[in-house]
Amino acid sequence: MAGGVGAVLRAIGRPVRARLRIVFGTAGLAAWIATRAVRPGTWQRATVRAEFFRRLRQSLLGGLLATLVLGVVVGAGLVFQGIYWLGAAGQRQLLASILVTVLVRELVPVLVGLLLLGRAGTVTIAELGAMRSGGGTRAHAILGVDNGLLFALPATVAYALAAFTLGVACASLALVTGSLTAFLLGDRTVEVFGSLNDVLQAMRPVDAVLFPLKLLILGALVGVTASHTALSAEESVATADLLPTGFVRGVLAVVVTSALMSLAA
Repeated sequence: MAGGVGAVLRAIGRPVRARLRIVFGTAGLAAWIATRAVRPGTWQRATVRAEFFRRLRQSLLGGLLATLVLGVVVGAGLVFQGIYWLGAAGQRQLLASILVTVLVRELVPVLVGLLLLGRAGTVTIAELGAMRSGGGTRAHAILGVDNGLLFALPATVAYALAAFTLGVACASLALVTGSLTAFLLGDRTVEVFGSLNDVLQAMRPVDAVLFPLKLLILGALVGVTASHTALSAEESVATADLLPTGFVRGVLAVVVTSALMSLAA
């Protein structure tokens, strides 16, 4: 009887321990990157700076077109629908506060985080996974090269800055596109840049802090989860197996963190 209970507990505890190990490992890597990124000596290394600019170019150029398309789609859909239906109901004055809550605080940070995960995070997993399976990370360790410092830290900081840049561009384009769509479809009471100005005026101090903070943190999480997934895997694990694992971890990290930050605010 005792043996059966022990077997059941082991069967339950084994996957729980494995998941907790991933969570704590990712959190530990994030804390380590946060402490090392603010040290001036970290960025004095030419290899770290070169990797940072490579990841920044990769994420910005790779995600810019998709972000612009996303902004147009969201603007022509969500923002235009808000302008139209609230105008029809005589509640146009509520538009700015609704857009701040739905678009700025919730939708754009999550969408940009997921877009960055698909465009840049998966590339990081593929590159580091291939290097690890080929013995590259082990060779670096033997030579005294810190793989976290050389790869994980630059990617995390670069993706945080890229998420902020792309998020601001996406939100701005969505607001302008929605107003322009309404104007072109006959609503002459709408100013093309009016929604953007109204949203900026409707933002509370907490919104002005939460929006950029969310973008920075969610972008950084893309780099952290992608790097941890690739660098913590066994050399025998194929890169093709790492990609879906890293993507799911990244999605969970982005969605859960965004929800927690919204609740905390």
